[in-house]
Amino acid sequence: MIKHFQSGSGQSAQVRYSPGSITAVEKKVICGAVHETEIGTSRMERFNLTTRMTLRRFTRLTNGHSKKTRNHDAMLGLYFAWYNWCRKHSTLKTTPAVKAGLATEQWTLETLLTAAAA
Repeated sequence: MIKHFQSGSGQSAQVRYSPGSITAVEKKVICGAVHETEIGTSRMERFNLTTRMTLRRFTRLTNGHSKKTRNHDAMLGLYFAWYNWCRKHSTLKTTPAVKAGLATEQWTLETLLTAAAA
C-alpha cells in the first residue's frame, strides 16, 4: 500500500512535524501472489517490535552485542527458530510451525538445540 501525503513545504515547525494529510492511496502487489487482505505492514512491524524487545542486542546502550558477524547470525538463527517452533503465540494458540503444518507439536528448547547441533 503506497500512501501519498500532502506536501508540507514552507509551514511552521508545529505543522511540519505533524503527520500530513493523505491525498491518495495506491494498492499494489510488490512481489509474489499475495492475497489482497494480507497486504500490510502491521504483522512485520509487530514482529520487529517483539524482536527488538526480546533481544538485548537490538536495544540501545547495552553491551549485549556480538563482536563477530558469525556469532550474531547464529544467535539470530536460534532466536528465529525458537520464535517459530518453540514459542506458543497467544493469537494462534500454538506455534507458527504447527499452524503452518511444519510440525505436529510444539518443540521444547531441548528439541530445538538438538536439531541445531545436528
